[in-house]
Amino acid sequence: MTDAQWDNLMIPINMAFFFNSAADQKIVALYPSPAGPTESLLTLEAWEDIVNENPILKEMEPDVEALLVNRVASARSYASAEYYIVPIDECYKLVGLIRAHWRGLSGGAEVWEAIGKFFNELKERSTPFREASRA
Repeated sequence: MTDAQWDNLMIPINMAFFFNSAADQKIVALYPSPAGPTESLLTLEAWEDIVNENPILKEMEPDVEALLVNRVASARSYASAEYYIVPIDECYKLVGLIRAHWRGLSGGAEVWEAIGKFFNELKERSTPFREASRA
């Protein structure tokens, strides 16, 4: 996902998850906050461009799998953005972790350490996606 594609989604923070809601028959975008998961009420026209460039997103199981995006470090030029297709409960686990550890206005060192640990463990358990060659 390019920076422009991310910006077009108009998510107010650099972390979010996206899943197909069978009940709503649409893509739902949520981002974690100290108050819990917050739904982006903005339109997601830009989502179609992202899916067209990443067809694997069409294969996500509705209400079961989500695209989890972490662009926090890339926004600060510390590391590359991270993208994971995960069971949706991993996304809610992240939300709970943020709720439990958030202190003050910026979250405090404890929450950022916990978030880093969460993504490091996720990376260790994940399998990189390799697009099939189109010969």
